[in-house]
Amino acid sequence: MKTIEITEAREALGQYAGHGENLPLVVTDHGRPVAALLPVPNGDLETVSLSTNPAFVDLIERSRERQSREGGVSGQEMRRRLNNAPNQGIKRNKQ
Repeated sequence: MKTIEITEAREALGQYAGHGENLPLVVTDHGRPVAALLPVPNGDLETVSLSTNPAFVDLIERSRERQSREGGVSGQEMRRRLNNAPNQGIKRNKQ
């Protein structure tokens, strides 16, 4: 991990994003972390946006807890059900 004090950050953001390491760059203000620049390998904007959205993260956690408590349908079973469902104008990708 690399840190830089906000008052010393003089380069353009792009320069810091390409600092050559695959580690986070933490920006500090008087030694206190205030921001982080992280590598996002194989990421996309939607994934990054959702993974930092507190409401979405809470929804996922509640869903995991419910799945653990009550059980549920496996991904394989859901694909089987969707592939066998009557076509209602929805195009499905068969895999």
